[in-house]
Amino acid sequence: MIALDFSGQTAVVSGGLQGIGKAIADLLHIGGANVVVGDIAVVKPERDRRYVVQPCDVASRTDAQALITTAREVFGGVDILVNSCGVSAMSPVDAMQERDWQRILDVNVKGLSYLSEAAIRIMKTQRAGRIINIASQAGKNGYRLMGQYVASKHAVLGLTRVMAIELAQHNILVNAVCPGIVETEMKWRERQQGAALRGLTADDIYAEDCSQVLLGRTAQPLDVANVVAFLASPLASYMTGQAINVTGGMTMH
Repeated sequence: MIALDFSGQTAVVSGGLQGIGKAIADLLHIGGANVVVGDIAVVKPERDRRYVVQPCDVASRTDAQALITTAREVFGGVDILVNSCGVSAMSPVDAMQERDWQRILDVNVKGLSYLSEAAIRIMKTQRAGRIINIASQAGKNGYRLMGQYVASKHAVLGLTRVMAIELAQHNILVNAVCPGIVETEMKWRERQQGAALRGLTADDIYAEDCSQVLLGRTAQPLDVANVVAFLASPLASYMTGQAINVTGGMTMH
């Protein structure tokens, strides 16, 4: 774990109750940031001195705006936005379902845009901000049975680059993180679904995953959170429009 000081800053993290998003929210909070977490899985909103959790379906522009409004009203602004929320589906390219297309694009692409546009309004007035989009190595490569997810993550990288170009003049830095194979509930669900479609077991898929990583292991959520914290820190003050791999060497471009 890296040690960075985010005292006095406010971070908004979507999808912050599970997986990569939770690791990011926890790490920024440990580093001193005020944290506002939005997640569709929230049963009961929570609020303490430096940590707020509220329901948020990022596919709803109203929900996205409400999350950013909470950060402004409770903590006075938004310094860091981490778009970590994401969904996936698995199917051959000739059997992709309309309901999956709709949800994946609504969450992975439009949801990211909704949260970003609300945060950008505040960041422009502050003349400073960091937006960090959780993309995927699937934004750079193609993977069997994941056409819709791959398409959405390519779109995330495209949006990241355009946002970086447009917002640099306002001192708002926009970067993406491209995780590889990360041990989350979503990943295990994908393994089970992929195994069923390929006539394998989830353990077979796990072994296949590990065999593709130069470092010989898949990632933990904290591996990704550490890179997000770097991009949110002064150490990355001369970086924008980048797509940083966290793949153990699996993707190198």
